[in-house]
Amino acid sequence: MQKRHADGLTGHIPAYIQVASALRRRIETGEWLPGEKISTLEELEEEFKRARVTVRQAVGLLEKEGLLTRQQGRGTFVAEHVNDKRWLTLETSWDAMIRSIKGNVPRFINVKEPPPFPRLSPEEGHLANEYGFLRSLQLRDGMPYAVVSVHIKRSVLEKYRDEFMKHTALAVLDQLRGTVVKKAHQTMTIGTADPEVAQLLGVSLSAPTAECRCIVTSDNDEVIYVGEITYRSDCIRLHMDLLDTTEPLEDEALAENGKA
Repeated sequence: MQKRHADGLTGHIPAYIQVASALRRRIETGEWLPGEKISTLEELEEEFKRARVTVRQAVGLLEKEGLLTRQQGRGTFVAEHVNDKRWLTLETSWDAMIRSIKGNVPRFINVKEPPPFPRLSPEEGHLANEYGFLRSLQLRDGMPYAVVSVHIKRSVLEKYRDEFMKHTALAVLDQLRGTVVKKAHQTMTIGTADPEVAQLLGVSLSAPTAECRCIVTSDNDEVIYVGEITYRSDCIRLHMDLLDTTEPLEDEALAENGKA
């Protein structure tokens, strides 16, 4: 096994989670292939400069995730069938996005001094008079995959508070489409986990993340919702069919029929 050097294991994230994240990355990128024997505990201990118990915890975590299997007397191996963890597709339409999150139940996080207003650029719309703020953790099978911070126009939040406490905010707003909700758009950037996000998502400090910003407006471009969602990069994928010509062809056919 080629000797490696581990860097960047700093910050307030538990050491075993940082080591597990580094090892997980090797599996997901194909550096360690299915069925391949990984480094011994002694080698990992030397590489990461961590105590044996820390390394053992990290390996145990990946065993629990189904990424590693331990064989008595032989060592630890990458699982033959590594499931694709990128189960969450970042959707490019409102309906598809709502379908993907409709069943999610947020775990709310107490924020002592929430920001009173969202940050807005001029082209995104204009602020409402007052906002409420919600911050939550999204989980799947007990594993956290996203941290969500949202500002919702105060009057809308208070009117539908019970629903907002039970469901994701966008799923609630979907019920108001055509009345309160008029327009929506989303942008995505690639970022890195800050200490708080790393702690909540169980990833290493400065691990790659996908950061989505969603703006929902009502009449006269008043912003009623601003959502900032930070996803673990190992749980998501963005899929776009670049050669899907179905809709344009249908539009052309309708246009031709209109000319007839």
